[in-house]
Amino acid sequence: MKQQTGSCQNYRQQQCHSRRDALRVGSLALGGLTLGNFFRIPSAQAEQKFYESKENTAKSVIQIRLGGGVAAQESWNPKPDAPADYRGPFGVTKTSIPGIVLSETMPQTAKIADKLTVVRSVVGAIPDHGQAMYHMLRGYRMTPAIQHPTVGTVVNHEFGGRGALPGYVSIGHADDETGYLGAHYGPFATGGDPAIGNFEVRDMTLPDGLSWEAFENRKKIRDTINARFRKLDADPAPLDALDSYYRQAFDMITSDAVKDAFDLSKEPEKLEERYGKGRFGKTGSQAGMRMLLARRLVESGVRFVSFGYGGWDHHSNIKPEFETQMPAFDNAFATLIGDLDERGLLDSTLVWVVSEMGRTPKVNNVAGRDHWSRVFSIAMAGGGLKRGLFYGDADITSSEPSRDAVPLANLHSTIYRLIGINSDKELMAPGPRPMEVINGGEPIADLIA
Repeated sequence: MKQQTGSCQNYRQQQCHSRRDALRVGSLALGGLTLGNFFRIPSAQAEQKFYESKENTAKSVIQIRLGGGVAAQESWNPKPDAPADYRGPFGVTKTSIPGIVLSETMPQTAKIADKLTVVRSVVGAIPDHGQAMYHMLRGYRMTPAIQHPTVGTVVNHEFGGRGALPGYVSIGHADDETGYLGAHYGPFATGGDPAIGNFEVRDMTLPDGLSWEAFENRKKIRDTINARFRKLDADPAPLDALDSYYRQAFDMITSDAVKDAFDLSKEPEKLEERYGKGRFGKTGSQAGMRMLLARRLVESGVRFVSFGYGGWDHHSNIKPEFETQMPAFDNAFATLIGDLDERGLLDSTLVWVVSEMGRTPKVNNVAGRDHWSRVFSIAMAGGGLKRGLFYGDADITSSEPSRDAVPLANLHSTIYRLIGINSDKELMAPGPRPMEVINGGEPIADLIA
């Protein structure tokens, strides 16, 4: 992806953080258990609020990350009646819903608006990229005392995978998302990008020169050695945890179902073109093939799929930046929703388009918009949500919510309700410290079908 000249230094630095750095920072924040903490564990566990997680309407989730902060004025909530220096450079396109318009940058999405649920009155916290995205993906504000797990990690913790399939897949690379729940519940990262030719999923094939017979023999030797160490070790738990990684990896490598789930060559060429492959320049495949793979994964049974597209930190030149990136997203997103619906999967798949914040009400003197968290929009579809619902609104200048303000805690609680997790449930963090999945949020009944 080309680097945006109009993005701020904070956003560019955020994109450069390595997974190693994230893990190092996480380990420093989490620390270890002291002897005093050890004796507090039984008491803390007895006080935990527990609710059994049971599958609800959203059997799977597709999370699409539009990092940088998408301007609602140029996408989900245009303000055509605002003064010119507020409404921005684009007009509007009508949807199939009377009185509802989207930006003219989204003509294909406008055609499937009756399948969407768009919240136009989300209220954020801090207009900072790292802190805002942390808040969006976890439902908690960033703190130096503890690292919280992302929604995908919590879902994986509560339900796990189906068969040999990983419960949580990140298309491309993944940051440290596990927080206090531990690496076992983090995403399986494909490493490769389906937008690039000869897409391969890392760790899904044997190393060159290693036969299946040799692989089986090595596994048997390792199992024998581990069993011996368990008898000698007073605390075999770390070895058991490591062994679970090996078992999952072995199951995935040897499973035809898993290999099939990632095999995009089985998709018809016409459908790939419908998603955008070979169209819109490089961005066509970046949006389209990632969304097509996500659909294939949830159709195969993966519970949670996450991927990113583009960079939306448009401090300057917002018009050409949108004209470059939005057509491919608009086409692929509309195709994804239609494809899921045609296959009977939309009602059981929650599609969630996330961005960490919005953009300033007024266009600045370099034709861009700066950071704004007081009100912005989030688009969703399926998974038990009401269709064709555009909930809440911002005022005419997109400065503040004008009705039905939605704090992030309530948005997350709604998503967890659809998945089948009570957001008031407590999980155990180091300390030991019981932590609610979401602190204080309430599901929004008006969004749920």
